[in-house]
Amino acid sequence: MRAVIAEDSVLLRIGLVKVLEMAGFEVAAETGDAEALLAAVCEHRPDLALVDVRMPPGFTDEGVRAALMIRQEWPGTAVLLLSQYVEERYAADLLTGRAGGVGYLLKQRVADVEEFIDAVKRVAAGGTALDPQVVSQLLLRRGGADPLERLTPREREVLALMAEGRSNAGIAAGLVISESAVAKHINNILAKLDLPQADGDHRRVLAVLRFLDGVS
Repeated sequence: MRAVIAEDSVLLRIGLVKVLEMAGFEVAAETGDAEALLAAVCEHRPDLALVDVRMPPGFTDEGVRAALMIRQEWPGTAVLLLSQYVEERYAADLLTGRAGGVGYLLKQRVADVEEFIDAVKRVAAGGTALDPQVVSQLLLRRGGADPLERLTPREREVLALMAEGRSNAGIAAGLVISESAVAKHINNILAKLDLPQADGDHRRVLAVLRFLDGVS
């Protein structure tokens, strides 16, 4: 697996390189700005792009705009955004459109190397990884009548953990319930959100997208 890293902090970039190499990735390029990131992705066509949300020259949303371009121009490259703070509107922007192979984590998650590596591998393999704090913010911002109002509090908890990219086993461990109970909750969620019949994993992503819809 090949990766490129875009992070303007040299020290953090060095740390990310080492963590990715520990995870078995070959780091094909490391950059400090969005323009160089796009050039690196075009040249190396990596499996994963690890991207800082705010980069030179404006330190606003350069990384997000580059990530959206990568998803459009090079759909074979998974994208994992890193941010210093919770900026939940970027999660919705990133997840809109092609499902899977995307993630949004706070930089503090890098400190838990094992958990971070798990998220990186999950995104590179076509899954999702959404920071728990982002999920919490999205839940707080939702309001009004919509299909999510049909869900029970427990089903909302399960959906939030699905948005983080957790497997059934991971959800069961987090909520201290059985995997069969998790499967039942997920089936109820998919039915209550009126999701079409499709591949099982894809329906999970559709549920997460429904969860995120309209939050920006």
